[in-house]
Amino acid sequence: MAKTPISRRDVLSTTALAGSLLALRGVTSAQARSIAGDVPWAAGVAAAPDGAAPGDFQFFTENEVAFVDAAMARLIPQDELGPGAKEVGGTIFLDRQLAGPYGAANRWYMQGPWQEGSKTQGYQTRLAPAQYYRVAIKAIDDHCRDAFQGKRFAEISADDQDRVLSGLEAGEIDLGDIKSDAFFDLLLQNTIEGFFSDPIYGGNRGMAGWTLIGFPGARYDYREFVSKHGQRFDLPPVGLKGRPGWTP
Repeated sequence: MAKTPISRRDVLSTTALAGSLLALRGVTSAQARSIAGDVPWAAGVAAAPDGAAPGDFQFFTENEVAFVDAAMARLIPQDELGPGAKEVGGTIFLDRQLAGPYGAANRWYMQGPWQEGSKTQGYQTRLAPAQYYRVAIKAIDDHCRDAFQGKRFAEISADDQDRVLSGLEAGEIDLGDIKSDAFFDLLLQNTIEGFFSDPIYGGNRGMAGWTLIGFPGARYDYREFVSKHGQRFDLPPVGLKGRPGWTP
């Protein structure tokens, strides 16, 4: 009996088709759901993520805003190249994140057993991020009051702020139940996220972070530029909601 050669591509495509048919069998169009929960799907309509709600701070207190503003201004400072994390709304970004599912650790496993973890295991505290920030900021301000004649972190000089942040990074400052180096890592990570996230989330105002590194943002079509290796991409960045003065 003659054997017909079968390529791996044929096997994969046939398997994918069979799997699709099994998955769709018995499913009507009325049962199909999009991310937005509606059918049929309209051309050019996407399920956009929820943006940062405008208005006042939703989680941070006035003292906490002062701390985060000051810390972010030292981690990514404003300079001759452009605005820093504070100026582009990094504190608003973090406030909205901590007021939402991230702050409550809604999608994380937060049960015991509570054992000492290694640095490579990431977030290892029983406190959700919102609680973690609240406890850590108070402990840092208490440390600063003891070390700098009653002044909070936001009230000491920029040089002293740098020394405190360096102490946190090195794990040299006692914050009680909070590991200072772990908190520093989280604060730095969230500061970077706020500086480079899509502006829809409250940070990266004016797409300043993207402009700084030449990132084009959420443009949908790069085919014209794919073969232009080593050439500068001169188009301005575009966010999920477009850009000021730009109409889709």
